[in-house]
Amino acid sequence: MIRPAAPDDVPAIMRLIRDLAEYERSLHEVKATEGQLRASLFGDDPKVFAHVAEHDGAVVGFALWFLSFSTWEGVHGIYLEDLYVDPAVRGHGYGKALLTGLARVAERRGYARVEWAVLNWNAPAIGFYEAIGARPQDDWTVYRLTGDALTAAARA
Repeated sequence: MIRPAAPDDVPAIMRLIRDLAEYERSLHEVKATEGQLRASLFGDDPKVFAHVAEHDGAVVGFALWFLSFSTWEGVHGIYLEDLYVDPAVRGHGYGKALLTGLARVAERRGYARVEWAVLNWNAPAIGFYEAIGARPQDDWTVYRLTGDALTAAARA
């Protein structure tokens, strides 16, 4: 079952975020707290959203996303920040259901795209994405300002 996340799902989503970070060899970089996640998803004016996958009543996967905007298309899109399914239940269609659920949200709302980034070494994820019709945007390189570089740019 795929559904929009509810406040009671926050501990499970946070657990899955940590599991994803561990898989991506970056657990030490997770600074988010359940309180921050709860406020971001369910505060007065949320700017981030999530869907969860349930198996036997337990949350086993999630898709966390926010709106992007295409100046060329003139409409919003969905930027998928994280998609993760517990390895114990992979291969049962939860990842595909989460992703196609977001595609339905985009289509229903008139959004132009669903996009995300994937680590170059994550061959299983790349294969999964390509199997449902997603294609890499090879003409683009993702850049990021963070940490000291962000601070320096802000003060320049």
